[in-house]
Amino acid sequence: MQIHLDTPDLMTRVRLESRWRSAGASVTRSQAPEQPDLVVVDLGSRGVEAVSTWRERYPDAKILAFGPHVEGAMLKAARQAGADEVVVRGKVADRVAAKLGGDRA
Repeated sequence: MQIHLDTPDLMTRVRLESRWRSAGASVTRSQAPEQPDLVVVDLGSRGVEAVSTWRERYPDAKILAFGPHVEGAMLKAARQAGADEVVVRGKVADRVAAKLGGDRA
């Protein structure tokens, strides 16, 4: 699976990339990735607008947005902007690992 991770946060990026690569995914961060299967968007740093941008750019890709659990309105807005799934920050690693057939550790 080709995953594009859209987050500027170094700690989040390293943690998620490591987990997903160990489960067999290819993870990119470039501004113009080849057609990804999944785009993962950090709402806390990129905002809801990023979901719309990625949806326009890659209409066939699945989009999973994540953000702080205390930002319920933002999470709801991400779904309305075109995200296929929206999860709280603490669940994003497990959600994608499950899609890859990885463990939930």
